Amino acid sequence: MQIHTDKTIAANKPDIVIKDKKLKKCTIIDMAVPSERNTSIKAIEKLSKYKDLEIEIQKMWSMKTEVIPVVIGALGLVKKGLDKYSNKIPGNISICEVQKIALLGTANILRKVLSIN
Repeated sequence: MQIHTDKTIAANKPDIVIKDKKLKKCTIIDMAVPSERNTSIKAIEKLSKYKDLEIEIQKMWSMKTEVIPVVIGALGLVKKGLDKYSNKIPGNISICEVQKIALLGTANILRKVLSIN
């Protein structure tokens, strides 16, 4: 869902936005499942991609805003420091479960591609 802002921002469709009005805090979560080689690059890309949106939300909503990239490799590779980010996400987030979901998604894509012939 697009976040409407006063200023035109190219990257304004994050995967998840959690707005806590009591704590005056907004959390932007964006997920990706790249190839194994690109996990570090993708995490940095997510942080820089949503920096303008983060600043704009802080101004518009007067809330402390944070971007949390969740990047898991297609074969389950986890970038160092993901636990630091996952602890900031509300609820019980299990990195093992997220890895399992990524692996099952990759297996499903492979199954579809290989069964065409």
